[in-house]
Amino acid sequence: MKKILYSLSIMMGLITSAIANDNITFAIDFPASMGGEQDGRLMVMLANNDSSEPRFQINPGPKGQLIFGQDVVDWKPDTEMIIGNNALGFPFHSLKDIPAGDYYIQAIINRYKDFHLFNGKTVSLPPEMGEGQKWNRKPGNFYSAPMKITIAESGVQNIKITMDQEIAPIEPPKDTKYIKHVKMKSEMLSKFWGEDVELGAHVLLPEGFDEHPEAKYPLMIFHGHFPADFGGFSETPPDPNMTPTYSARFGFEGYNIYQAQAAHDFYKKWISDNFPRFIVIEIQHATPYYDDSYAVNSASQGPYGDALTYELIPYLEEKYRGIGEGWSRFTYGGSTGGWEALAVQIFYPDDYNGAFAACPDPIDFRAYTAINIYDDKNAYYYDSDFQKKPRPGQRDYLGNISYTIAEDNRLEAVVGSKTRSGRQYDIWEATYSPMGEDGYPVRLWNKTTGEIDHNVAEYWKENYDIRHILERDWKTLGPKLKGKLNIYVGDMDNYYLNNAVYLMEDFLEKTTSPYYDGDVDYGDRAEHCWNGDHNNSNAISRLNYNFMYVEKIMKRIAESAPDGADLTSWRY
Repeated sequence: MKKILYSLSIMMGLITSAIANDNITFAIDFPASMGGEQDGRLMVMLANNDSSEPRFQINPGPKGQLIFGQDVVDWKPDTEMIIGNNALGFPFHSLKDIPAGDYYIQAIINRYKDFHLFNGKTVSLPPEMGEGQKWNRKPGNFYSAPMKITIAESGVQNIKITMDQEIAPIEPPKDTKYIKHVKMKSEMLSKFWGEDVELGAHVLLPEGFDEHPEAKYPLMIFHGHFPADFGGFSETPPDPNMTPTYSARFGFEGYNIYQAQAAHDFYKKWISDNFPRFIVIEIQHATPYYDDSYAVNSASQGPYGDALTYELIPYLEEKYRGIGEGWSRFTYGGSTGGWEALAVQIFYPDDYNGAFAACPDPIDFRAYTAINIYDDKNAYYYDSDFQKKPRPGQRDYLGNISYTIAEDNRLEAVVGSKTRSGRQYDIWEATYSPMGEDGYPVRLWNKTTGEIDHNVAEYWKENYDIRHILERDWKTLGPKLKGKLNIYVGDMDNYYLNNAVYLMEDFLEKTTSPYYDGDVDYGDRAEHCWNGDHNNSNAISRLNYNFMYVEKIMKRIAESAPDGADLTSWRY
């Protein structure tokens, strides 16, 4: 039935006066030449512009385009799969809500495979293919070339789409004099997943590594999202003929040129005579749920914390002459990496000697973004007697809201069921939740309604709420963590992450047995991901992670290295 969409569409904030057509379906197939039966998440995307392919225009913000998805199992080639009004959609909930008009359309399948877990359960998940769990870029995924269509105001429309393209494999990065790329099989993770699992790292070697075979080095571990290569380091200056590009994120004209120059400047700093000699590693530990594991042991992803701390890091230290003792290891990173840097320091207090956590993901679940998972009834809406007030999901430094938590989670539900979207709330769930009877993570809240399961929240609290764990165990953890905890966040973080830091600071400043003796600092009106630099904007300071904490690390080593520690072989 036709209808005029003059008002908010499904409470998603979309205003349109176009007529929608209730009788639209998409019929999708793939040729037998692409492969046999397929399991996965089938998605159709529509964009009102051709600035890029529709698969690259899907996001929860105001400019995000349309997407509809459903699971497929044992889908045979040359057989049409129908996406109709029952498919989940975002930002429109159903195909019948799409306004009539011209669109560019594209289909893609995020292909799954079965993993036979150590406990006998079998789960169907997208394997990591070297891209960091990005469904729109994952090698091996089938997709269609974008085509222009017109959705009419009335009449039956069955739009046919053939996915006859396959995303190509990614070329692995090549070693250089300073940067090495390492992969190793993890016995712990291979046992959990029921097949060989590798951990990887990009290793930045110190100047003079080959000329000083007697030297052993401290280790700086940079946590963060899946790195394709070691970033921000270049032996060559930028091409003087480089065409400047504009960064919309930072409002920075010629940001590509600035980045290239900063990478070369870091190289010059790295090889300078007075720079301390360290090994720096960026870890690759993508899982079938996300672009990294969050560097801790979890029920649904396996013992990544132990595998990184007890397998990968000692392997790298032996291979590249690391000192290999807890006092000589330091962690740092921002956002996801900030949470990880802090978490591994706290969960493995003797194995690391300092964490520098910038804009960390929620470190107190009473401020899980804009939600208190223990007291609030609903994740999407504030408790109210008569009104439905949505919780904000993202803001800018002036408080302007781009999307809500409900919208963000709706998009996740469209991209993947059973915590398989590869997006933010789903990976927190995959990391922090117990495993369900079906082998998948138990939901913290109902993905449709937002109703919170407080039994699951209690599990999160006892196992992953960092502030709670510190407060609960400070008697034993405190002496091991004194001087090791450093946290930085902007007071207008886009995702409200500063709220959890306030709660953490309240606890840390009250500790006296012992006093934590670290650092908590805030950037005035700074957005995500402020890292402690009061003199430069995020656009600049984000390029300086690999050296901005070195002075503090050197001070920490001088204060805490045990008697007889090697403080000289690496100071040439």
